Formats: sequence, C-alpha cells, structure tokens
Amino acid sequence: MPYCGVYDTNGREVLAHGLNRRIVGYFTSWRTGVDGTPSYLVNNIPWDKITHVNYAFAAVDPATSKLLIGSGPANPDTGLSWPNNPAAAMDPSLPYKGHFNLLAQYKRKHPDVKIMLSVGGWAGSGGFYTATTNADGSLNSAGIDTLADSMVAFLRQYRFFDGIDIDYEHPTTNNEAGNPLDFNMSKPRLAGLMKSYNVLLERVRTKLDTAAVADKKYYMLTIAGSASAWILRGEENLSGLKYLDYASLMSYDLHGGWNQYVGPNAALFDDGNDAELRAGNAYQFANIGYLNVDWSYRYYRGALQAGRINLGVPYYTRGWKNVTGGTNGLWGTTGLISSTVTCAGVKTCGEGAVGIDNLWHDLDSTGQAIPGGGNPLWHALNLEKAILPDYLDAYKVTDKTLRGTYQPNYSATMAAPWLWNPTTKVFLSTETAQSMDAKARYIVDNNVGGIMIWEMAGDYAWDASKNGGKGQYVMGNTLTTNTFNTFKTAGPYGNKRAETAVPASSAKVSIEVGGWKMGDSNYPINPVMTVTNKSATTIPGGSVVEFSYPVAAPANMSDQSGYGLKVIAAGYNGPNNIGGFKATFNRAQFTIPTWQALAPGASVSLTLNYQLPISGPSAYVITVGGKRYALADEYPELPVALP
Repeated sequence: MPYCGVYDTNGREVLAHGLNRRIVGYFTSWRTGVDGTPSYLVNNIPWDKITHVNYAFAAVDPATSKLLIGSGPANPDTGLSWPNNPAAAMDPSLPYKGHFNLLAQYKRKHPDVKIMLSVGGWAGSGGFYTATTNADGSLNSAGIDTLADSMVAFLRQYRFFDGIDIDYEHPTTNNEAGNPLDFNMSKPRLAGLMKSYNVLLERVRTKLDTAAVADKKYYMLTIAGSASAWILRGEENLSGLKYLDYASLMSYDLHGGWNQYVGPNAALFDDGNDAELRAGNAYQFANIGYLNVDWSYRYYRGALQAGRINLGVPYYTRGWKNVTGGTNGLWGTTGLISSTVTCAGVKTCGEGAVGIDNLWHDLDSTGQAIPGGGNPLWHALNLEKAILPDYLDAYKVTDKTLRGTYQPNYSATMAAPWLWNPTTKVFLSTETAQSMDAKARYIVDNNVGGIMIWEMAGDYAWDASKNGGKGQYVMGNTLTTNTFNTFKTAGPYGNKRAETAVPASSAKVSIEVGGWKMGDSNYPINPVMTVTNKSATTIPGGSVVEFSYPVAAPANMSDQSGYGLKVIAAGYNGPNNIGGFKATFNRAQFTIPTWQALAPGASVSLTLNYQLPISGPSAYVITVGGKRYALADEYPELPVALP
C-alpha cells in the first residue's frame, strides 16, 4: 500500500508547505454568489496557508445508500460556472464544471495540499441512519457496503480528491441528538447506531486500503467528531477511532441559542462558572467543566495520539438577545421560546440574536431566519467598529440601524472573546486574533496535530476602499495566516499514544469494552470490560491489568465486580480544571482474582463505574508472573512473548 507517500518513517503525516501541524479548512459549496451574497470560491482559498481542504458536503442518498452529489447545470459541485470571474475560469478539458473543475485546477497547482470529500453535515446526515442501521436497530451490512463502495468509486472518478471525511451528525444513542428533521430516522435505530458507526468506519477503511493497493494511491479516512459530552456519552468509547488517519473535533457550538444559557461558542478552557453546567449540577463530577476545547481534546486523547487530533475553531459567531444577568452578558440568560418552528424542530430554545446580528442565518420551515446570532467574523468586526457595511441588502437585512455599541470583551481564563451591546442586550460570542493565537499555541505546546476551521469564508481582511471609501471588513485570510505563521516554527506533532513506559514484548490477550446502556440512561457509565486469553498459556489468577484513561473523567473509576479496580496515578486531582487540565491520563489497575485462572480461550469480565465519557481506555499492560506485557492487539509491532 502506498502509505509511505503520505506518512514518514515515524508515522507522521507529511504536510504541505513544510509544516508539522495541519491546517484543515472546510470549503462550503453553497457560497456561490448566485443569490447576490458575497461568493467564496475555490480561488479564494488560501492554498499557500493550509494543508487540507474539506469539501462540504456530499450527502448519503436514503433511497440507495450511495454518495449523493449535485447534478444538473445549476448544481455547484459540477454544474455552475462563473463567467464574470476570470479567477474562477473553467478548464474546458474537464468533463465537469462547478467547484470540482476549480478544485482539479488548484490541485495541479498545489499537489501537496490534500482535498477531502466531506460527507454528511448537519443538514445532510439523514442518509447515514438508513444506510448503516435497519429500522429495528440491527446492522445494515449491505447498506454499509454499498455506501463504502460508492465512496471508493467517487475517489476513482474524481482523482483530485485524497480521501473521505465522515461528518455524521450524530450516531449517538441519545434520544434527541442531531438534526430534528432526522429524528424520524434516528429514533427507531438508536440502539444500533454506535455499533453500525464503528462497522462503517472499519468497512470504509478496509475498502479504501484495498483500493489504495490497486490504484497505487493512499486514500485517507477522517471524521468530524462531536465535542459535546452529552452526545459523546451516547457514543460509547468511540472504538472506531482506530481506523482513522485523524479526527477533527467540532469543538465549537458548545453554547448557543438552542437554550437560554449565554456563554462562549468555543472557549479553550473552563472558568468554573458555566451557567449551563451549574443549572444541571454538572460540576458535581469532581468540578470538571466539560464545555470547552481542552476537555474535548483530552477526551479524544484517550484513544488517539495527540498528532491524530485536530482542534476545531469557528470562523463564525453565536449570539442571544434580551440577555439578563452575567458579566457583560457572559453567563447570563435569556427567556425561553416555545415554538418548534422558531426553534428549528425542537420544543423550546433561547432568544437567539436576529436581524443585523444574525447575518449568516439558517431558515426555518417557513423560510424565515432562525435566530441564533450566526455571523462571519468579518461582520462581527464591522459591528464592533460601528461600520455600517455595504452587504446588508444582499443578506436581506431590513433594519440597518446600528443601535448601541458592541463592546469587545475577553476572558483570559477561557481564552474566549465576545461582543456585548448593553443597549440591545445582545451577546455575540466571537473569535479574534487573540483567542486564535491562544488556541494555536495550545496546539503547539501540547503536540496536537493541528487545527480545523469551520468555515474558511468567515475569516476576515480589511478593505479600505469598500463602502464608499469608508472601509469595512470583508472575507479574507487574516486568522488563517496568523495560524500558519505560528505553525511554521512548530516541531513535529505527538506520535505516541502512551505516556507510560511500554513493555518490550506483548501477550496475546485482548481487552474489550462493551455492554453499554443507551445514552440517556448511561449514567453512571457502567460498561463491561472483558479480558480474553488468546495465548496458548494459562494466565494465573493474581495477574494484574493496568490501563490509562483520559482526565476527561474524574480519577475515581472503580468496578462493580469486586476486582478492586482503583486509580493508581491520578492525572487530575482537582480542585477544578479552570484554565485547563495539567495532565492527560489517569492510570487504573485491577487484579484478576486468585481463583480465576484464565485457560487458553477463557475470559473474565468486570463492570466498570465512572461518570463522564471517555474514549479508550488504552496503554494496557498485563503483569503475569512478575513480567509486564503489552497487548499484541494494541502493539502489533512488538515481539510476542506470551504466544
């Protein structure tokens, strides 16, 4: 397999521009300009400043379980053209137009930048449910095969793509997660969604690898993964992460107008005052605040090397109106609205910002703007500088009056900026050069793989000639360029999963975690850990098993089976994670009962007990007769000493 064309001898991805960290930018197909709003086309991508482009989105056809892209002359994928834009001229030698034509051209100019097809998204994930899971919750193996085969066929048809990015929102077993418009498909299938998701990742990985050998081209597989502890509680321990090249975390939308609690969209750290967590008594879990980027990184670190994780950043705002309480709006609240139309399919929501404070709005079922304060960062800067920009008519903003002032605020503890308008009581959570610098430096300091941007059209530049010469902020590349400059001097990312010493040899012992409750019932979290002796040697009772699990969960894991499971090294001791965790892993240990010798093929199981979700565990070690062994499943490169 041509794996070595993408990875170096240390297992690190070879990145464009000589970078050691990824800059993954989502490019959305719908900012075409045909509706009169500003366009963001392939030629606007800062190709010299990014390492990956994720093209958003293809969907999954519910009728066929195959990939679905646009068709016809008006579709942006392969049909549109922009004859009045010389920078977006079509290559007539290609059998398709649209964004794909431009992507093919720019791939020739920038062959080291990888282009991924992102499948799903918030509005396009419904087909995943039916393709992977039957209506009774059982595995739809044939549908998964059909979908995976169509992904391979797509990559072979459009050779400028380098792989598949799965943005499935969401395969959680929680009752009402993901797009409310998909609840009719997700709810009957809840019990099987995580099993089918893991099978999907495994099957796609296998088929991509088979195709890579035949095509002499390595195909990548990545995901956009949830950063919400609530959603992740219903995604078990995400055992399918092992099939990925990397995971990009959707570490944003951590607060928003879907409820009344006013807070940052994507705070880097907790500050101990999160109003939503306090309202739900969620700080009871050893005072861990989990609605922040740092927590989500630690969660995924339980199963992945630091370098196989990218932290998501939003180039857009979230906001509320009529905010009361808090400090300049922060951790205040709004009233609740009871309307499935206004609240986009759910019963209640908060009072999201509207009008001039909601420029990049989605539409409800009646075609009206959904309140939520969704703006590109360039518009937030115009509001902050009291600039009345020239694009308001294009976005159908009817009331163009700027009331009050949008005062910039910044929490150094959370690395979180926001705008507060005391006149209108509007709170807009933003990203700024300051907060982005904090996140970029966090990535460098923690050896994280890189950054993921949703979405590139939200970045800004200053245009002095716009708006009758008065100047305004417009689409640009300021924040991406700043991140590129920070990453230019960064060393190699972390390529080791374990932070403890790995034994020199392995044992043919497997350890699996399963038996999960449904997400809404998954508290406390009580899966079953099963140890199976796959060697030809009897493992005596009294043998000791150790493993690491991330500090995303408190250092108080135990078992319900009398095996004496305990934490022997706490990476988190409290009193809180304000300003970020200081370590990554807790280390736990239990002893197989002295009367429970494991003959070849025999198993022993214990029920775990913990309170916040984790990925993993990982870095297993079993001590037999005083000798320490890694697991052959986890470290296949090690010599097997207990065969």
